[in-house]
Amino acid sequence: MDRVLVSGISGSGKTTLAAALSATLGLPRYELDALHHGPGWRKRPEFRSDVESFSAGPRWVTEDQYHNDLGDLLWQRADTVVWLDLPRLTVTRRVVWRSIVRAVTRRELWNGNREGFSDWLDPGHPIRWSWSQYERRRRETVERVARHPDLTLVHLRSSRAVHRWRAGVASGSRL
Repeated sequence: MDRVLVSGISGSGKTTLAAALSATLGLPRYELDALHHGPGWRKRPEFRSDVESFSAGPRWVTEDQYHNDLGDLLWQRADTVVWLDLPRLTVTRRVVWRSIVRAVTRRELWNGNREGFSDWLDPGHPIRWSWSQYERRRRETVERVARHPDLTLVHLRSSRAVHRWRAGVASGSRL
C-alpha cells in the first residue's frame, strides 16, 4: 500500500481515513478539496497539474473525487483503493452533522472558504449531493473497479468494518 485512493460518497469518511492512513503508514497525504477550492469556492487553475504531480510520486494517499476534472487518473496511478461503501443513512447522518458543525463554528475550510447554513440551498452542497448521487456514485465505483482489476480493493460496507480494518492496518496485519 504505497499509493492509496480512498473512495466513497460525501460523508463516508474519506478524509478521516486518508488522514489516519497517512499517520499510520507514513504516506504523504494530499487533500483534494484543499487543492481544488480556491478563494470564493472557485476551482484553482493549478488543480489538475497539482494532482498529476503528486500522483506521479511513489507514495501518497488521497480521496477519490473530482472525476469530471480527473477522470480515472488517480485510479490508474493507485495501487490500492479503499472503498467506503457505507449505508445511505450512515453517510447522510455524518454529512449533516459535519455541515452543522461547519456552519455553526464558521471555521475556515480551504483558502478562506467557510460553510454557512445558506449554502445548504445549493444543489451541489454535500448534504444534497450525497443523498441525490448515492446510487449513481455506487454504480460508477463498481464500474471503476471493473476497469482496474489490477488494483488491490478493500471494500468496506459498515463503520464497524472500517474500524476493524484500520486496527488491522495499525497492527501491521493489513486485513
